Amino acid sequence: MTTLVFGHKSPDTDSTGSPIIWAWYLNQIKGVEAKPVLLGEPNTEALFMLERWNLDKPEIVDGVADGTPVVIVDTNNPAELPDNINDTDIIQIIDHHKLVGGLETKGPIDIRIEPLACTATIMWKMIGKQMAQMPEAVKGAMLSCILSDTLEFRSPTTTQEDEAIAHDLAKDLGIDIGAYAAELFAAKSDVSSFSEAELLRMDSKEYEVDGKQFRVSVLETTSPAQVLDRKDALMAAMPGVASDDGADQVLLFVVDILNEEATLLVPNDLVKTVAEKSFGAEVSGDTVVLPGIMSRKKQIIPNLKV
Repeated sequence: MTTLVFGHKSPDTDSTGSPIIWAWYLNQIKGVEAKPVLLGEPNTEALFMLERWNLDKPEIVDGVADGTPVVIVDTNNPAELPDNINDTDIIQIIDHHKLVGGLETKGPIDIRIEPLACTATIMWKMIGKQMAQMPEAVKGAMLSCILSDTLEFRSPTTTQEDEAIAHDLAKDLGIDIGAYAAELFAAKSDVSSFSEAELLRMDSKEYEVDGKQFRVSVLETTSPAQVLDRKDALMAAMPGVASDDGADQVLLFVVDILNEEATLLVPNDLVKTVAEKSFGAEVSGDTVVLPGIMSRKKQIIPNLKV
């Protein structure tokens, strides 16, 4: 039976590229029949990566049949995976997020979780000398994942290993990191074709804080005005998205990659309280700028209070 390799719902560049990388490794190096799939439509940056490196877009699946062998990458959170994930045959997990709990396996499995900025960085280390056999297109996906997750090394999640491996890949591919990262971020920043509800869900994760259910959405962009010009419509869409998704509130952080700050939309007193208690911010309107805030994983989620 074919092993399916996938990341989290609302796939970003890492959750699109890492399944491609690991499926190549399983097929070509380990001799295991494997297929990358996606749990939703990839974002604009991930689509740019696929086109730039002439990679086929993995099939988008609505669910996974019970008993299917699967490799989970870039998450270990059951809320970001198919509802029946514990009825599949999980054979491996490769991730760089905190351990959430809730996944059950049919037997002992390989798990690799490291405090690095990107899943693809971990895969580079796991593949080792076999990297010499990897096609340029798959290496291009790997570089794209690392530059995306580190925000070209600006994110506080960036480690020396992430940066060194990215430079190694760029040298191998003959790629100028600054120029290529600018192309990636320009693709990520073009959100003109998305509805407000789509933007609120595009790069979002579900978290519970002191009994409150939040959908924590992050939009990383080099053109924050494109998003903030739509703030009234975005805030108007938040109650419907929260209700449909079983959340109490959507928190939207617009991350300005170049100025290294985030703007949080503040539609009501609950979010005002979150901003003040979590980040020590003084809120006087319907937005608040949070200097230095770049990472949901390292700076936003661990600090959330209500």
